[in-house]
Amino acid sequence: MWFRWAVFTAGLIVMSFGIALMIRAELGSAPWDVLHVGLFMQIGLTVGTWTIIMGGLLLAVAGLITREWPKAGAYLNMLLVGMFVDTFLFLIPVPDLMLVKILFLIVGIGVMGFGIGIYISPRMGAGPRDSVMLAIAERSPLSVARVRLYMEGSVLVAGWLIGGPVFIGTIIFSLAIGHITGWSLSICDKWMNNRMEERGMRFENIN
Repeated sequence: MWFRWAVFTAGLIVMSFGIALMIRAELGSAPWDVLHVGLFMQIGLTVGTWTIIMGGLLLAVAGLITREWPKAGAYLNMLLVGMFVDTFLFLIPVPDLMLVKILFLIVGIGVMGFGIGIYISPRMGAGPRDSVMLAIAERSPLSVARVRLYMEGSVLVAGWLIGGPVFIGTIIFSLAIGHITGWSLSICDKWMNNRMEERGMRFENIN
């Protein structure tokens, strides 16, 4: 179990690094980060703090819908991502050169997608957003993809209305993240299965 938690935490660190790179690029952020940055600009606190606050609200919604407590991984996801994002934002300065900003954006999207694959592969519980998405999809005629689309679209509009960073990077992220995550998850899932088998443990393939 410690091995799975270690991989889960490593994935959150990698994903948070990608989030911070995208924000520091200032060329547009992922939909949820558009909302978090917008709230930071309008109210204060930190981007990571808003990540935790919104994550807590989403877990409460998921709990009300399913009438079950979310798994421990969901709470750790909420807390650790907020902490790691703030740490990386403190360490990474905003680049002056446009070429470096573009590099930050491209690398950030790739790193974020790879981190998602890493943290999902140990199956330690869905994050706050995925918890709500799955809860709604299971109790409505809507597919998971459509529920996720509505959620991402809603928070993107809300974040944009309060001044969040919507730009070309937001579009690139929306078009690319699914493909990158799918590729990452395929690799990480196989690697995790092999490691678990070496330790004499097996669990159902995520696919």
